Amino acid sequence: MAGLEEQPLVLAGEGWSDYGLLDSGNGRKLERYGPHRFVRPETQAMWSPRLEDWQADGEFVPGSDEDGGGRWQFDRPVPREGWPLAWDEVRFTAQCTPFRHLGFFPDMAPVWNWMSGQLAGKPDAQTLNLFGYTGVGTLALSESGPVTHVDASKKSVAQARENAALSEMEDRPVRWLVDDAAKFAAREVRRGKRYDGIILDPPKFGRGPGGETWRIEDGLAPLVADCRQLLDADSRFLFLTVYAVRMSSLALAGLLAELFADLPGRIEHGDLAIREEGEGGRLLPTAIFARWSNPR
Repeated sequence: MAGLEEQPLVLAGEGWSDYGLLDSGNGRKLERYGPHRFVRPETQAMWSPRLEDWQADGEFVPGSDEDGGGRWQFDRPVPREGWPLAWDEVRFTAQCTPFRHLGFFPDMAPVWNWMSGQLAGKPDAQTLNLFGYTGVGTLALSESGPVTHVDASKKSVAQARENAALSEMEDRPVRWLVDDAAKFAAREVRRGKRYDGIILDPPKFGRGPGGETWRIEDGLAPLVADCRQLLDADSRFLFLTVYAVRMSSLALAGLLAELFADLPGRIEHGDLAIREEGEGGRLLPTAIFARWSNPR
């Protein structure tokens, strides 16, 4: 029976050569993306900035709608088609998107490392990346074996393929699928499929390629239940991240504890965070997570 660790964890990421959190405060954050600096809104940065001068190439100014909207304002030229960055051996294109993101989520770096560690000693591990976005995590997983990458956005999957080519990993065993994640997982259950690991990063709200509506409050529990059916006692992990919701990581862990009660291993939960660069850098929380692992 998978044991639930009640005390939350902080899974903290550090900057690397192509990314860094330079400062945060007053509801904003200043980040380095390769040669460019950007300011983006961050409601959890409730403290005061450490730096007096926030010179940046651009800033995303949010709209009045709590659920989204806004626009970029640029003070210096920024390539509209993006510019190349790297994490470990994975290369990808960073770009100022209309959704305030820049084409990848840097707080996921420690998650990618953790998943690789879970799959150590498991040759040709079969993994599934639901809501796979632009494929940085998929390409990291592909070092361990075949990956099925699913996202409802045709544009995101196309960008993921381009990132694979940029990384010279286009020959890796990856299935790139434009599909509704929940419907795909349900079909995989009916087909009797199994995986060694699953990562899912569902949005608060979204639409599938056929116009399907996704709301995390309604869809998360049945989706995770299907994911559980795709794992067995020989599988290694499930990692679930959730952004921008009024929800506790303990609630996510409770869901996993119920669904994974018949499997060995342990369930942990907590915050994802990024540490500011420099001495005394603070931890900026970015998301909540819950994970099941079955170390071997």
